[in-house]
Amino acid sequence: MGSVAVDWPVDGVARVTIDNAAKRNALDADILEGLARELPGLDARCVVLTGAGGAFSAGYDIGNLTPERLADVLIHPFEAAMAAVDALAMPVVAAMGGHAFGGGLELALACDLRVCAPAAKLGMPPARLGVVYSHTGLRRFVDAIGSARTRELFFTARPVGADEALAWGLVNEVTDAVEARSVELARSIAELAPLAQRGNKRVLQALVPPLDPALDAELEALRNAAFASDDFAEGVRAFVEKRAPRWSAR
Repeated sequence: MGSVAVDWPVDGVARVTIDNAAKRNALDADILEGLARELPGLDARCVVLTGAGGAFSAGYDIGNLTPERLADVLIHPFEAAMAAVDALAMPVVAAMGGHAFGGGLELALACDLRVCAPAAKLGMPPARLGVVYSHTGLRRFVDAIGSARTRELFFTARPVGADEALAWGLVNEVTDAVEARSVELARSIAELAPLAQRGNKRVLQALVPPLDPALDAELEALRNAAFASDDFAEGVRAFVEKRAPRWSAR
């Protein structure tokens, strides 16, 4: 089981560490619930979100879950954790000391700035599992890297390296000293006018308009249909069994 810890490396900066190092910080229910519990109470001027033991997050921990249970985790605990990140009024820096995949990469995209290690790989593998990704998640990628690169990332399921991610705008900086640089960046942010920082973040969030409710319902139906499909069950089984999936398009 994973955990979430909070410490204060410098004045005004809260560092939140997700720890499931044995599984490259895969997001299990304990981690997702920990984020939803810990983040709302932070009284900081800037937050650093990082992973223990090198990796940022390998995505969802699906190894011991049935397809039905995985679908529930993808929808409920994950969305609650993402909502907690989105609700943070202060700027958030993702310290990506290693790989970030799937929900782990979306978690980094929910942060305002991303500092990445040179050896890190970043990727979105939902097409390998038969998952229709959430429209709220896809919107984060379009906002960060544009439609063309988002299509490439999702349609090819190809991991990209740190330098390519930097060129795309998927990360803001690449450095060998991720932890030190992320804390220094957060410290510099925390030293600036807090009302301006929070106000500008709120304005930036408001510039992304909400979807029409009818379209929102249609997109949710697409995702739910994918979770109920034979291909989703096959994708999860193939991942656990470490073999190529046999798609049926049903």
